[in-house]
Amino acid sequence: MSLAVDQRAVESLLAFWADAGVDASYADAPIDRLAEGAAMLRAKSQPPPAPIPIARPAASRGPDVGSAVAMARAAAAACNDLESLAAAIAAFDGCPLKTQGAKQAVFSRGVGDAPLMIIGEGPGADEDAQGQPFVGRAGKLLDRMLKAAGLEGRVFITNTVFWRPPGNRTPTPQEQATCAPFVERAIALVKPKMLMLAGGASAKSVLKREEGILSMRGRWFEWTSEDRSIELPAMPTLHPAFLLRTPAQKKKAWQDLLTLTERLDRPDRPH
Repeated sequence: MSLAVDQRAVESLLAFWADAGVDASYADAPIDRLAEGAAMLRAKSQPPPAPIPIARPAASRGPDVGSAVAMARAAAAACNDLESLAAAIAAFDGCPLKTQGAKQAVFSRGVGDAPLMIIGEGPGADEDAQGQPFVGRAGKLLDRMLKAAGLEGRVFITNTVFWRPPGNRTPTPQEQATCAPFVERAIALVKPKMLMLAGGASAKSVLKREEGILSMRGRWFEWTSEDRSIELPAMPTLHPAFLLRTPAQKKKAWQDLLTLTERLDRPDRPH
């Protein structure tokens, strides 16, 4: 094809586009749209490249239960009085409840050489705010019952865990196991004559049994320390919070308390 023919073809093409209203070009060089489309089709037929993994920092995790129990046991063993035990609990970081919204550690209230130790489940909102166990509505009911039974000023009160579980849920067995060495050390320091276990979670944890509280309440069990150096009679009973929800059960809890008081005050009588 001659240059003249090419020039006439170009002029004819330009005239065609001018008649169509095209008066400017988008690029200085021609673009082969067919080749461009073919390249896009080939790209679609290829598998997408594997995503580049993004390094993420490892989540912060506390010690496992076995390590946490060992830490708690060592910290508790170093305490020679209730004041140092309370400080050790407050400083302990092995229980995950400490970082789940609790304001402070809640250890105990009552008499340091009490003949009766009461062990509940865990702190609630009022206890978390005031730093003492059983100070809310359930605690006030417990105090009235203790006074009526002649036990006012003769009890030491604590819980199976020392930080409020989120939403006042029941503490898990793992959380209770982590705090158990502190509970056991409190028993060794107070030297009570017997234990009262308030609620199913407390009875199951302390006695290592699986029965429900309605089955265990009012019955005597033997609690033995981990090193078997201490043995104490223990009675499970209904939790005061449960009694507030079901007042008809108060008669059973009152009967349990009278039975316990009778054994405490008259230990020589057969039981």
